[in-house]
Amino acid sequence: MVALHPNILKRDGREAFAVLPYEEFVRVRDMLEEYDDLKALRSAKSRERKSVATPLREVRKKLRI
Repeated sequence: MVALHPNILKRDGREAFAVLPYEEFVRVRDMLEEYDDLKALRSAKSRERKSVATPLREVRKKLRI
């Protein structure tokens, strides 16, 4: 987990914004992008679970390579 050091800004006496140091923001953004990629991969694997696969050997034979 990333250690965060936010500065909390208030508006009308209530917490309204969290400001992170840029390096922490970049780490959080990168982690979220990796998480989105993982979700997409899991979804694709789930959709393809029942599809028929062609072994590489057969593909090469068909393409004569």
